[in-house]
Amino acid sequence: MSNLLLDMIKDEAADYVDVRFTDPRGKLQHVTLCADQVDEDLIAEGFMFDGSSIEGWKSIEASDMKLMMDVDSAYVDPFYAEKTICVHCSVVEPDTGEAYTRDPRGTAQKAEAYLKSSGIGDVAYMGPEAEFFLFDDVRYSTSINKVSYEVDATDASWNTDTEYEMGNMGHRPGVKGGYFPVNPIDEAHDLRGEMLSTMKRLGMKVDKHHHEVASCQHELGLIFGSLTKQADELQKYKYVVHNVAHAYGKSATFMPKPIAGDNGTGMHVNMSIWKDGKPLFAGDKYADLSQEALYFIGGILHHAKALNAFTNPGTNSYKRLIPGFEAPVLRAYSASNRSGCVRIPWTESPKAKRVEARFPDPSANPYLCFAALLMAGLDGIQNKIDPGEAMDKNLYDLPAEELAAIPTVCGSLREALEELESGMDFLLAGDVFTKDQIEGYIALKMEEVERYEHTPHPIEYAMYYSC
Repeated sequence: MSNLLLDMIKDEAADYVDVRFTDPRGKLQHVTLCADQVDEDLIAEGFMFDGSSIEGWKSIEASDMKLMMDVDSAYVDPFYAEKTICVHCSVVEPDTGEAYTRDPRGTAQKAEAYLKSSGIGDVAYMGPEAEFFLFDDVRYSTSINKVSYEVDATDASWNTDTEYEMGNMGHRPGVKGGYFPVNPIDEAHDLRGEMLSTMKRLGMKVDKHHHEVASCQHELGLIFGSLTKQADELQKYKYVVHNVAHAYGKSATFMPKPIAGDNGTGMHVNMSIWKDGKPLFAGDKYADLSQEALYFIGGILHHAKALNAFTNPGTNSYKRLIPGFEAPVLRAYSASNRSGCVRIPWTESPKAKRVEARFPDPSANPYLCFAALLMAGLDGIQNKIDPGEAMDKNLYDLPAEELAAIPTVCGSLREALEELESGMDFLLAGDVFTKDQIEGYIALKMEEVERYEHTPHPIEYAMYYSC
């Protein structure tokens, strides 16, 4: 019987196989195996590793875990000098072979299985739009007596009067002025083009690239796919962006808010469910949605605050989600504007009918983010959660009293974790998430909250040092 991974090792004359998995925070991890050690037995039995070395996973007295290769995910790494094939893995318990409950990729797979068992649909499609920043120089310090950061880039809006040895050409986007200008204002066209070409060589489905609104901000178009596969693709997306930028002498970051006073970085997630080869979200209700789609939106809005713990998992995420600015903080939906948490993109084709969650950001672990969004939407369908009336007006220009009546997402990671702790039940359906997994995740993230809250900030020196 043919095995895609073994065939690829032979055809590519590969020297190594990189087995990759994702930790609870969403960072891609890897172990590199000699290709001649990878055979049918290893693929069937799995590769043992120490789970206690991964934050948020097992303790040292019960640390043995197994990586199970998804051979269909194999691809040739474009950045290594030696020919290396990469393969995404799920994590299982070595004694039982059951999925490890804290493995993010396993959670995504369970979410897909739960969708099928519910009878609501066969497949959930996810289409993330992950933005990022590119800088030439990044420096920061978090020592006991110094907290600081500084980023710089030759094309940044703040460098209009900087003296360069070869002169300052003057062509650069202004603050909030980066959306779609051609070169020379958009100087990163070739860099983004190489990112997209690299992704295509990896077999990824991509469609476009462009400069985004903020200075130094960019986006590449990743075409939608099924939930777990698309989370794999987003991990590859980040990997390519980081490494191509590095090859160009640039530094890429998916931080939601790396600079003040300009737009933050989001990851709008387009979602749809299909059943029996037909789009479940197409219908004759508002914006040509089905009743199921409206209930799905209801679930997203209802559980938005608990979702924030997975969709916006960093303290920095809430530097972006601030009321009064162009950020999707209001728990409302619309087909005609981008100011609410959920938007229905315009399309002529029923097959393209989808809903777009606008509050997530790319610091999210994609497996947990997509799984949690699906579970919230399914809960909305199962419990017929009414999303209320659509808000077909600019929510940023509402009178204060009307604006105050619209609920918002969380204002901090601490609040999001508290909301998750008290409102996790919808995630536990079908054992997709487990209470132990969520409690472990909350504990891991609370370490970040406490480190952030316990450290003096330079702004505090400016405001209070002379009090």
